[in-house]
Amino acid sequence: MNSETGKRAEQTDAERVVAEHERQLEELLADVELPETDEDDGFGLELAGLELGRRDFVKAGAATGVVGSLAGCAGIMSNGGGGNGTGTPAQGSGSSHDHVVPPGEHDEYYGFWSGGHSGEIRVMGIPSMRELMRIPVFNVEGARGYGYDDQTTEMLADAGDYTWGDNHHPALSETDGDYDGRWLFVNDKANGRIARVSLKYFETDAITDVPNVQAVHGFCVQSPDTEYLFGNGEFRTPLPNDGRDMESPEEYVSVFSALDPETMETLWQVTVDGNLDILDTDKDGRWAISSAYNSEAGTNVQEMTHDDRDWVKAFDVPAIQAAVDAGEYEEVNGVPVVDGTRESPLNQGGDPLVRYIPTPKSPHCVEVEPNGKYAMVAGKLSPTVTIVDIGKLAESGDPEEVVAGRPKVGLGPLHTTFDGNGHAYTSLFIDSQVAKWDIEKAVEAENNSEEPIIEKQDVHYNPGHIQAVEAMTTDPDGEWLVSLNKLSKDRFLPVGPIHPDNDQLIYIGQGEESMELVADHPVYPEPHDAVFAHRDKLDPATTWDKADYEGEKEFVAEGDGGVERIDDSAVEVKMSSKRSEFGLPEFTVQEGDEVTLTVTNIEGVRDIIHGVAIPEHDVNLAIAPQDTREVTFTVDDPGVYWIYCTYFCSALHLEMRSRMLVEPAE
Repeated sequence: MNSETGKRAEQTDAERVVAEHERQLEELLADVELPETDEDDGFGLELAGLELGRRDFVKAGAATGVVGSLAGCAGIMSNGGGGNGTGTPAQGSGSSHDHVVPPGEHDEYYGFWSGGHSGEIRVMGIPSMRELMRIPVFNVEGARGYGYDDQTTEMLADAGDYTWGDNHHPALSETDGDYDGRWLFVNDKANGRIARVSLKYFETDAITDVPNVQAVHGFCVQSPDTEYLFGNGEFRTPLPNDGRDMESPEEYVSVFSALDPETMETLWQVTVDGNLDILDTDKDGRWAISSAYNSEAGTNVQEMTHDDRDWVKAFDVPAIQAAVDAGEYEEVNGVPVVDGTRESPLNQGGDPLVRYIPTPKSPHCVEVEPNGKYAMVAGKLSPTVTIVDIGKLAESGDPEEVVAGRPKVGLGPLHTTFDGNGHAYTSLFIDSQVAKWDIEKAVEAENNSEEPIIEKQDVHYNPGHIQAVEAMTTDPDGEWLVSLNKLSKDRFLPVGPIHPDNDQLIYIGQGEESMELVADHPVYPEPHDAVFAHRDKLDPATTWDKADYEGEKEFVAEGDGGVERIDDSAVEVKMSSKRSEFGLPEFTVQEGDEVTLTVTNIEGVRDIIHGVAIPEHDVNLAIAPQDTREVTFTVDDPGVYWIYCTYFCSALHLEMRSRMLVEPAE
């Protein structure tokens, strides 16, 4: 086969893949039974029969390789807003809104990006979008010695000892509805874990492997005060998942979990019908509201998407806690589990523990606006956002009555964020746009109305999460919004078949100005979500406070180092480190010894990090000023093993050495 014939064959194969996926979608949506409601009520799945063009581009992610060049090139701006007002998206050049932070100056906001498959948190500055640091969470990280010292190794092992994680939804701890600068939390969708990061040291200090769940997808902290952490176990399984009911999918359940942010213990869980997805809480500490899909209890895509509606779940947190306190639960794997399924006795009568609210099928997200009055549920397979009136959840016995509005925002709505001035911004995955709309107008308008839409901004391409600065608080700052796009296509230099994602910075002012796309930023796949806090709300330490680890690890002062044999096969080695030298120039152990090495960085100024590397024994520590790290390893072979500093700390950095002498066993 010559090269030209090969190219034609590849193109034919690509087109066949697209056509096959299109056919699958058409067949799937053709089987959906449309609801018996008015044509304009917003429940319809109009996206099944769209004309070929920009919107068809993203109807299936698999089609992007063939028609990706169409997306973002023929955007439609509603009401003349967005971009440069011509239908062509702004490219960031000549922007009237300065996002460049000069050398030596600081950004106004911290941005915390989930690292997705890397398992890390990425710390960025806003508006510069400069990467400031990476915080390892569910991953091993050599640059910070994470997963190499005893403490972090044990933490990862106790949390399941998985080799990777897929972190999704970072959330900041709150007091009185605002960020308090204590902690950042994030979930691991892949392995059902939740982690806590200290914002004093920007280090992960706890990880919980949540019992009874697979794939913690949705995650949030309770607002206005972080008394609980909430996580959604997305995948339905039998409970307990011990081999029972494997061939009875109708018996499977999803599990909603509550954790204590101080102890990181799982306090209680609630079982529900369907697959739980994304969640958020109200601003009064009562309701946790979750999107959900697969009310059909199916196990494949056709079964999961057959019906025209799904059910958003609203969890009455104080009522659930009261049920737990009253003993109305079954204990499973050491955790109180409350029955929150639709047929549960606890859900009968006028005060159910879990309210099931009908929505267009397969909604993807829930975000509560800053005033705490409404929860926005994006339709994903419906071009609408369902607005839930949170105040009516406790009052109404009819789930339909809590729906306050349903604006038609565009195709593939996934996530919504807010500027604090009455405007919502929804990402449109299929349209590759961000839609800005007026919340109160959407409540006043008829269902399926486009009147609340103020403008749309093209993005590149396929936005998932979007976040405006401090949008999750009760008093957002407005000004900047970031669209986390799944695809970058031709926006950057080609780097092989796996491409960077594209995070785009959009100026939104205080919600009174038109959106303007000001910058593209390639990012390593796949950051899923982000959260932003003003720099004044965080106060990170520049050196360690040794009182924070007193009783856990020893502070080895200069001159206090030494070697102590504990028994015939265990040795403790302690030493300090400072610029150009380790506290012990050398030490001797014996073949077969288990060595516990404790090293303190006695520097008292910021920036001076010392590393401790013994390559043949997989030792790799990074020690910040005034911190102590410990590592335990076994020396199997006699010989001379050099210890060196891995951080360039002084002019004599290369001479900063120690020797470990391993004597042959007798």
